[in-house]
Formats: sequence, C-alpha cells, structure tokens
Amino acid sequence: MKNLKQDELIKSNNLEINTNEPMKNFICGEWKGSEEIAQNINPSDITDIVSTYYKGSFEHVTQTIEFASQVQKSWAKSSISLREEILKDIAEKLLDNKDYYGEIIAREAGKPIKEATDEVVKSAEFFNYFAAEAIRMKGAFMDSPRDNVDIEVIHEPIGVIGVITPWNYPLAIPAWKIAPALAYGNSVILKPSSNTPAIAHILAKIIDSTKLPKGVFSLTFGQGGVIGDTLAQSKKVQGITFTGSVAVGKELAKKSIDSMTKLQLEMGSKNSLIILDDADINTAVEASIKGAYNANGQKCTSCSKLIVTEGIYEEFLAAFKNKMQSLVVGNAMNPSSQIGPCIDKKQLDANLEYIKLGQEEGATLVCGGEAIKTDTQGFYFSPALFVDGKSSMRINQEEMFAAIACVIKVKDYDEAIEVLNDTEFGLSGGIITNDLKKSMQFKHDAEIGNVMINLPTAGMDNHVPFGGRKNSSYGSREKSYTASDFYTTTKTVYIKY
Repeated sequence: MKNLKQDELIKSNNLEINTNEPMKNFICGEWKGSEEIAQNINPSDITDIVSTYYKGSFEHVTQTIEFASQVQKSWAKSSISLREEILKDIAEKLLDNKDYYGEIIAREAGKPIKEATDEVVKSAEFFNYFAAEAIRMKGAFMDSPRDNVDIEVIHEPIGVIGVITPWNYPLAIPAWKIAPALAYGNSVILKPSSNTPAIAHILAKIIDSTKLPKGVFSLTFGQGGVIGDTLAQSKKVQGITFTGSVAVGKELAKKSIDSMTKLQLEMGSKNSLIILDDADINTAVEASIKGAYNANGQKCTSCSKLIVTEGIYEEFLAAFKNKMQSLVVGNAMNPSSQIGPCIDKKQLDANLEYIKLGQEEGATLVCGGEAIKTDTQGFYFSPALFVDGKSSMRINQEEMFAAIACVIKVKDYDEAIEVLNDTEFGLSGGIITNDLKKSMQFKHDAEIGNVMINLPTAGMDNHVPFGGRKNSSYGSREKSYTASDFYTTTKTVYIKY
C-alpha cells in the first residue's frame, strides 16, 4: 500500500491525484505547511507509512484562533437552511466513498475493516442528524407577571470551539463534535490525534469543499501540549470539547480556568458487566466477548470487569473460554480479522505490563495476554482472560484500554452492584438477567451514565445523550438534542410594550 499524499485523500470514483507533498494544516481558510514533518504508520504493518503531515506551530494556532473568532460573528448570523445544506453535503460526500475512507481508518487506527467502514456511515449519520437539528432551533416565549411585558428565551452560539479528539474513533468522535458546533453557528478548530491524521485530513478536505465560509472550520496537526494548551489559555476560544485521558482532561481544565472557557470533557472509564444466575448463557457470553474484546478493548465503553454470581459462574466461564477460542486476531485490512492490533508499541507494552501486574496481584491468567506474530509486523496482542479477581486489584480499578478481561465471582446481586460501583469512573455498565425487577433495580443502582440491560457495555446509538459520571465526564452530555447545552448559550429578553 502506498503513502497517501495531500490531494489524493479525497478520491472520486474515477480519479486519483498524486503529489509528493505531505498533508497540510487548514489555517485561516488556507492549506499551510510548516517546518516540521511527521508520519503515521499502520499498526497492522509497521512497514506501511499511511501518510506524512506538517505539524502545526504555536503561530498557526494563534493565527487560526484570531481568524476563527472574526469569521464566527458572521457565521452566527447565517441562515439555518445554509447550515442544513452544508451538513447534508458533508454527510453525502462521506457516504460517496465510505469504503475507501473505511480503508484509511483501518490502516491508521488498526480497526477491522468492517468496523472502520461502519464508522464512516455512523459519522455521516451525525452530520445528517445535526442538519435536521439546525432547522429545529428552539426558543421560548413566556409571560411576565408584570403588565405589558413579554419574555423571549433564545439560544445563541458560544463562539470558537476547540475540538480535541482521540485515535480510537478518529472520524466518528470529530463528527459528533463538529456537526453540532457548526449547526448551532460556532466556528471550529480541530486538533486530531497524531496517530490518525489522514482521516481527519479527509474530513477537513470534505468540509472545505462545501459552502462553509473560509475560516469557520480549521485543522491543526501536532502536539497536544502545544495546540491544546494554546486553545485552553486563549480568551478568544469560548469552548473546548475533549475526548481522551483523565490526566489530560484535568490539565486542560486547570489551564482554561483563567479564560473561563466552557468545557466538555469525556475521559476515562472502568466498565463492568454483571451476569446473574438467571441470565441466558448465550446472551451473557456474546455481550461479554463483544464488550471486552471488540476493537481490542480500545473503546471507552469496553468492559474489563465481568462480575458473575456464583450459581452461573462455572457454566459461564466454560462457555466464555470456548467462545474466546474462535476469535481471530489479524491485520485490520483482512475481512476475516475480528480483532486488529494495538494502536502502537506503547499500548502493546502497557498491555503486557498489565498482564504481569495482574499475576503479581494474585489473579489467575487463564489464556491469552501475549504479543503475537502474524504475516505482517504489527502490534498484535492475544485477548486475555483473568479469573480469581478482586475488585481492589489495579487491573480492576484502572482503565487498561486493552483486550483484557477479569472475572470476579460474587455471591448475589447486592455484592455485584457494590463491585460495579467500586471505581472512580462511571461511564457505562450492564447486567445480563431475565429478572425484570433486578433490571429495573439495576437501572437506578448503577452509578453510571449509560445503562445496558442484556446488551454489551459498548454500542451506543447516535440520537441519544452520551456521557458519564465521576471521573468519566465533566460538563454537559454529547450527541443528540442535549448537544445544544454545550454549543449554545441562553439569552433571556424582556420586552416592554
């Protein structure tokens, strides 16, 4: 596979344009290079350089903040029909080449090709959803207790939005942040992960090909410490929406306090799935396998704690181990691969360290947990299963972001819910049971933002709110109608007549 260059990333059905220039930053409505060039590699095959790109500089960021602030004022006054048209255009162009764009995601993120292509489709759905939201802008008329006074409540864009996104959903997460930001009249500065710049560049090229005024959307590659800090400390950036680690999220919060920047932070997680004695065994195993191992466990909604009551423990464990044997780890471009590689060597090494740590803490490694070789040189890891786990173990408290699951045996529902809530995080969690009363009780007892009943902990719908509690999230919910809570500000107008 060849190195993708600047102009071939948007590919028509009939034409590819080849150049030798690395991907540029989209700054102040123009495509600009810099003095520093970096590259990203395919984690399935480290001999495959997916793309090269120019790193954005401090000057680039400050320039684009200033320009974005200026153009946002007129964009805020744009018609809702124009915003709808632009967002629909982006969605249509994503779908026109979904298979090709899926290949790009598979190559640079290591996501199995079907999942990668599905991500392109879901990303288009976000733009279509918020195209509809753009023309459904809501306000309110209210009476006043005073004579001859009317009240209007209106929602206005907050201004310039910094969008900082991770590599595990390199198109979908930018989509569900950028689409509402534009729909509600804000300007956007996107800082994608350095592991997945190519798909971000594709999205930027698509956006640039629409009727969106120059400068309303910008793209800057580079180090988070440079770009993120500049966004956080600028008084001309009114909001930052971030998905990433707890440590980085908290640093952004500290650095943005002087500028009083509005924040939306989606951070870490430690998700659990409870399996009760009355659970359907097939449902329990399927939900556990998908939740723990899909995407190599590199999802914020993956579950690494499997909490199983003692009456079904042995049956579940036998069925789970049997199902694990059928999992196929391999090159993300191979349609038969169910699990791709870790994103990079750092993540692979971290996985191996957690395997060592789990054994040192007293958990029993049943299978997996090794670096493996395939027909290409990549960062492959065999899905791991621990038993004899305790809730206090670090492998059951820390977010590993790995295809590692630990089974914890408990006596009953009460102990299970105690173990599930025994974490600093609160993003997702689930229960497998046929007991309606226990299901309803779990809905209220679980200290989490996303409750899954007889479903995997991963796999959220696009049109409903997403977010967590505790150290998992800070600020208002993402996606759906609740996105307006972050991307708009409320103004109350009193009219005397």
